[in-house]
Amino acid sequence: MLVNLTSDTPDRARVKAAWLAERGAVPITGGVQVPPPAIGTPDATTYYSGPAAAIEAHRQTLEVLTGIDHLGEDHGLAPLYYQIGIDMFWTALAGYLHGQAVAQANGISAREFLPHAVKTMDLKYFLEFYAPRITAGNHGGDVDRVSMGAASVEHVLRTTEAAGVDPTLPAAVLEVFRRGVAAGHGQDSLTSLIGVMTRR
Repeated sequence: MLVNLTSDTPDRARVKAAWLAERGAVPITGGVQVPPPAIGTPDATTYYSGPAAAIEAHRQTLEVLTGIDHLGEDHGLAPLYYQIGIDMFWTALAGYLHGQAVAQANGISAREFLPHAVKTMDLKYFLEFYAPRITAGNHGGDVDRVSMGAASVEHVLRTTEAAGVDPTLPAAVLEVFRRGVAAGHGQDSLTSLIGVMTRR
């Protein structure tokens, strides 16, 4: 068995796995879900995809590193889940850093703002609220609206500009909201922006 834990795209992971299989190897594709210092800790997990039998045969060895989250036989699944998570991770951290740039420009240190940042970045409530609605295709504006989000992000943009901070990030977010309004979703939930961001 050969375990590939390198970060890559789902399509490239499938190609690599096929290449290895053609040469007699039993490939397993994985994506580690924790930073290096957390390897070997009880809550550490790795996404795996590939033959379940191979993973089970080597479970004891794999679990020396992390716990196992086997997503299926398709070698593209582990990197797909990994890249979706990384998409969210970098976007969220970029937002945090941008917020700290605005904070510093106004004389507020990152340490001073830390407890507020932790509360703001705890999105568990929103994720659990929106996930079933997204799955059901329910984008009704009974709780939030794209037009409301657009107005809010515009305030962020103006605050950023007043602080002398690069406005590229909030301007990009505002553009997505404005596209949602232009597409007729102004009175719909922000979850309707998934359709705006999806290329047909």
